Amino acid sequence: MAKKKTESVYRVTEIIGTSAISWEDAAKNGVETAAKSLRDLRVAEVTKLDMKVDSGEVVEYRARVSLSFKYEA
Repeated sequence: MAKKKTESVYRVTEIIGTSAISWEDAAKNGVETAAKSLRDLRVAEVTKLDMKVDSGEVVEYRARVSLSFKYEA
């Protein structure tokens, strides 16, 4: 009887999501946009938060996110 294959291979890629509202919204926008082209996303880890500033005011929140997705066999 053949054993079921349990090994998997994943790739990690980095994206930057943006939002005028919040860091949380920026991360969510990034993941949801990436999900349109990447299949089988597994884990999203926020690795860095920053802001775009114009004339002393915050105009954009940015979230750098590491995404992992499974390679198809």
